[in-house]
Amino acid sequence: MHSIIRRSSAVIGLVCATFAANSALAARAESALECGIAADMAIVAHSLAREQVQREKADAIMARIYDVKESERGQALMKEILDAAYVPTAAAGGTSGQRFAEDLYSSCMNSGGNMDEVLGRKL
Repeated sequence: MHSIIRRSSAVIGLVCATFAANSALAARAESALECGIAADMAIVAHSLAREQVQREKADAIMARIYDVKESERGQALMKEILDAAYVPTAAAGGTSGQRFAEDLYSSCMNSGGNMDEVLGRKL
């Protein structure tokens, strides 16, 4: 089990490094792997919102999990996902975390990294 966690952390670290390397670009997924990380972020953000974790604390938790402090793109993406998860209807059960992540991933993959349709904002 620990090796799975280490591998997952390594993949997340790799993607966050990619976000950091491209920080001058818009916060938009540039690969299927980045779409997957965005979907993972969506599940975590939705869960935090559903548990009514204060937004400031949720921001800190997400930043620790995804280690985006060095990446403007990563920070922007994380903020957009948290903003969408913390919309009152989403947090009140308007959609499940799984559905939110699936919709985000599908939108990302079908639009070349653009997740506006799900997040409701221009990234």
